[in-house]
Amino acid sequence: MNFFELQDHARQSTARLMVLFTLAVFTLIILINLLVMFVLGQFDLQAMQDMSLKTFLMQFDWDIFLVIGLGVIAVVAFGSLYKIYSLGGSGEKVAEMMGGELIVDGTGDMCKQRVLNVVEEMAIASGTPVPPVYLLHEDGINAFAAGDSPGNAVIGITRGAIEKLNRDELQGVIAHEFSHILNGDMNLNLQLIGMLHGIMIFGLIGYYLLRAGGGRSRNSRNSGGVAVLGLGLMVIGYGGTFFGNLIKASVNRQREYLADASAVQFTRNPSGIAGALKRIGGDTMGSVLRHPNGAEISHALFGDGIRHRFTGLFATHPPLEQRIRRIEPDWNGKFDFPPIVGSQITEKSFAPQASHEHQRSERFERLGTVGLMAGAAAVIKNEAFLDRVGRLSDAQIDYAQQVLSELPAAFKQAAHDQFAARALIYLMVLDTTLAMRERQLQFLAAAADDGVYAEIIRLAQQLPELKLVYRLPLLDIALSTLRQLSKRQYLLFKENLTTVVAMNSTIRLFEWTLQQILFHHLDLAFEEKKPQSGQLKLAQTAQACAVVLSLLVHAGKQQGTSREHAFAMAREKLGDLEIALLPACELKLEDASSALDQLARLAPLAKPLLLKACARAIVADQQISIAEAELFRAIADLIDCPMPPLVDEPARPGTNREASSAG
Repeated sequence: MNFFELQDHARQSTARLMVLFTLAVFTLIILINLLVMFVLGQFDLQAMQDMSLKTFLMQFDWDIFLVIGLGVIAVVAFGSLYKIYSLGGSGEKVAEMMGGELIVDGTGDMCKQRVLNVVEEMAIASGTPVPPVYLLHEDGINAFAAGDSPGNAVIGITRGAIEKLNRDELQGVIAHEFSHILNGDMNLNLQLIGMLHGIMIFGLIGYYLLRAGGGRSRNSRNSGGVAVLGLGLMVIGYGGTFFGNLIKASVNRQREYLADASAVQFTRNPSGIAGALKRIGGDTMGSVLRHPNGAEISHALFGDGIRHRFTGLFATHPPLEQRIRRIEPDWNGKFDFPPIVGSQITEKSFAPQASHEHQRSERFERLGTVGLMAGAAAVIKNEAFLDRVGRLSDAQIDYAQQVLSELPAAFKQAAHDQFAARALIYLMVLDTTLAMRERQLQFLAAAADDGVYAEIIRLAQQLPELKLVYRLPLLDIALSTLRQLSKRQYLLFKENLTTVVAMNSTIRLFEWTLQQILFHHLDLAFEEKKPQSGQLKLAQTAQACAVVLSLLVHAGKQQGTSREHAFAMAREKLGDLEIALLPACELKLEDASSALDQLARLAPLAKPLLLKACARAIVADQQISIAEAELFRAIADLIDCPMPPLVDEPARPGTNREASSAG
């Protein structure tokens, strides 16, 4: 399945879970009603043996049944929504719930620096913001991805994983977690946590009632009834959790197989993730987490976070042996990998293993950064980008490694510092004319937080070194850093950035694009905007499609063709949708922002049609600049379709690719 099919499948899985959850709640209503009727003495136990169904139903007080049913629904809904709301869709809250420590800087700790490098490579290669990385102080080898969207995700990883795995194995684990980010699994994980918590609340209520009943005087008339009610609720609550965990385990196992396969596809290195699984099997701690909340997020982990002593029925992951054999069918069945400890990690472990490093170096010598980006034309023209959305390949990972190695050190360091990251973004939108630039700098000197303006002046001296192709990768890195601002700092930064851009009456397309990406991801992280629910059909977004395609057509130079012809070519990809090219004077960037927010709600299987239309609008004149290619990637990001760098991959033996010059 491709990205769009996986997103559709994830939504269908959510729907199925809601059906199962509804059945579980209905079962709770019946059981709790029976318990209350038993406590109130409405059942004659001796007569139960000969009681028919009709007689049994006649004993029900349906008014009480309705009241209890509504009460059960209210309690479950409150418990589930409270848990989901308390996590807020934010991966940070899940990581903090597990006692995670944010890795801000890996300087002085090669293990930390290595995992930060790998995560940055994977994020840039997949076209997603770099997620913050949290270190769990656990000896087991494990990791997880949490959040409700790629822009709100975090990676959690144990100390055992970063110390006991080599670089290729660590890359396999991170690639596995990125597949969960890209496949839409994270939101499902949060919903599972909330649903199980809502069911388990009755067990907690029963526990407190049992304690309250046991603490009463022995002469109390109601003490026995309260104790029985409490005991019954405990059994029902934990029984519901029992079946909930069965559902969670069965749903999760297939997703783990898919994530393993995706990790192999991403890295083209089966030995990486297979080696990580073998190290888990041969390690004394395995993948077990000792934190008391480990069971709550067990389904989101790379490996089983808890030991199942009596049965594997509740295991949220397939057995290690089965996972390894799906990757390496000829595996000998032995977990005989020698352990790696933190003290053994050297500078060499920061780079890929020699067998892959040689291939990458040859490719880098053959293609420079501009050469790699030139492949974007072929990728867009042939619509090959559709198979790359939400996916990775070794060509993209190579490209990400090259960009990170070529980035000027000053800018790369700036993207990791809260003050310098803000300065870097301000610099990217400053006007090229001297007079306007001076006005913007004077405003920032007065309005920006202390320390930010000094960083602007320091970085401005090296700005000519910043190539166009470095801007989006730096933005992806800076997004992770900017998520660590306080809400006050973020709102001030957002206000200042908007003001600086608005000072120039003519807003460049890149300035608008940068703002949209920033605000799209950070507004969600700082809860300034809630994710919109519901899916729209293409016919419901006709005006939004017209706005975005018109913007693209007017933004390009359209050499050798008319804008009307370019728009007509784009419209063909939308089937029977009746839309017309809007005049440039009627286009407002705020309208384009609203249009993209609406288009983000398109049903997953409708989004490829929109992306094809956008691609047609860009390639209508048969000329694609780096700026246009990056704009196309930005639009895909804004409708929640993470697109990797548009690198032209070399043909593999046995494939029949079209020539890159094909139109």
